[in-house]
Amino acid sequence: MRFFMVNRTRLSLLLALGIAILAPAACTPVGPDYHPPQPSMPTQWDQGAGTVDSGHAETYTHWWSLFHDPLLDDLVRRAVAANPDLKIAETRIREARAMHLQAASGMSPSVDAGASYTGSHESKDLADGSKTKDLFQAQFDVNWEIDVFGSVRRQVEAAEANLAATIEDQRAVLVSLTAEVALNYVALRTYQQQLAIAQENSRSQEQTVDLVRNKFRLGLGSELEVAQAETLLAQTKAEIPAFESGAAQAMHQLALLLGQQPQALKEELTPTGATPPVPPLLPLALPSELLRQRPDIRSAERQLAAATANVGVATADLFPRFSLSALIGLQNSSLTNLVSSSSYFWSAGPTVNWPLFDGGRRRAAVEASEAQRQRAELTYEKTVLTALAETENALVALSRERDAYEMLKTAVDSSQRAASIARGLYTAGLTPFLNVLQSETALYQSQDKQAQSGQRLAINMIALYKALGGGWRLSPAAGSSPSSGADAKPLARNIP
Repeated sequence: MRFFMVNRTRLSLLLALGIAILAPAACTPVGPDYHPPQPSMPTQWDQGAGTVDSGHAETYTHWWSLFHDPLLDDLVRRAVAANPDLKIAETRIREARAMHLQAASGMSPSVDAGASYTGSHESKDLADGSKTKDLFQAQFDVNWEIDVFGSVRRQVEAAEANLAATIEDQRAVLVSLTAEVALNYVALRTYQQQLAIAQENSRSQEQTVDLVRNKFRLGLGSELEVAQAETLLAQTKAEIPAFESGAAQAMHQLALLLGQQPQALKEELTPTGATPPVPPLLPLALPSELLRQRPDIRSAERQLAAATANVGVATADLFPRFSLSALIGLQNSSLTNLVSSSSYFWSAGPTVNWPLFDGGRRRAAVEASEAQRQRAELTYEKTVLTALAETENALVALSRERDAYEMLKTAVDSSQRAASIARGLYTAGLTPFLNVLQSETALYQSQDKQAQSGQRLAINMIALYKALGGGWRLSPAAGSSPSSGADAKPLARNIP
């Protein structure tokens, strides 16, 4: 046992000596150090005047609450809790987190334990009198690669950045999910509103048909007028099935987004409701907030960080690798004598491995990783520009649609008055039926166009907050910089 202790001390000294020799060589990792990009951003929105309320919008997290529709709020909450795409995105986060742990494990030594038994029987023709031999062995094998040039550290950086990018991708799914729920809800309410308009106009036109038929029977009207009235009624009724189909499909899509069967929401959503109105002013942050708020920009920035770290990983392969290895164990021909000082064996020492020729493979890998980094940088710049364009487009569409909606309101009021006047004059025999026909056609068209404009107005508001990256919440532990990876946990359940 004393021999065992002495040799174990010698082994420890040898390992310590190897560490003392190699540790000073551990330097700053090779390859480029990452610096977050600082894109140039406009100070104000070009199309925001008169449409939005300037300043940071805390309502980004629950932007759909601006519609003041409790059912929509509930649908979004349930979708966030059960949406299949969101669950799939969370599995990708768990995978990325495991890959990060796997990369970080390269910083630590690896220790393997093993045991073996070997039995052999020699030929009778050999001079050795012992024909049968047994060999029992148990050992610990320790290996530790010293990260002199930072290959492992760069791998950890890349894995950490990839994890953060995956989290941002999940947030992007969350942004799209809340927008899809709102879009389909608005579509449902618009189809229901158009259906109600068509049904109301059908009833009014049926009364007109009855009036024209009565006048024709009394000899006060013509068969042409009857045919014209019946044609308009049939055309209006012909649009009802399309509205019913659209409403049903919107219900089915909402059920899918909530992770339910298509018919699950039929009873809940069948009662007709109005298209959610858009507030006259909407909160809007400065363009610079996009860098912090939009998950796709945050993801692109993290992907750029990962690509930069991978350049360092490829560069480190051009340099030698240093490692320490040690083997300690017991070996004996008898199992009962295995645990004894005479069975003890060990070996230890440093290793250097430096490939001298590989046909340019490693240098090509460095060039490839640098091209990937440049592509990630260009992708980031494009993502920022796309975000600015989407926001400006949503703002101008929202502003112009407000104007159109107000004009259509005036058109509806005027056409209602015109239809009422024309019907009264026709009943009194003071105007031809063509005026009634034209006024009823104009009334239905203006009402339907107003409903469609209300839908586009709501859609443009949804597009605005989707462009702004609204619909997820930054955890308190996370920094304000998009390069921060501290908030590396799925946050989907934080929204309701």
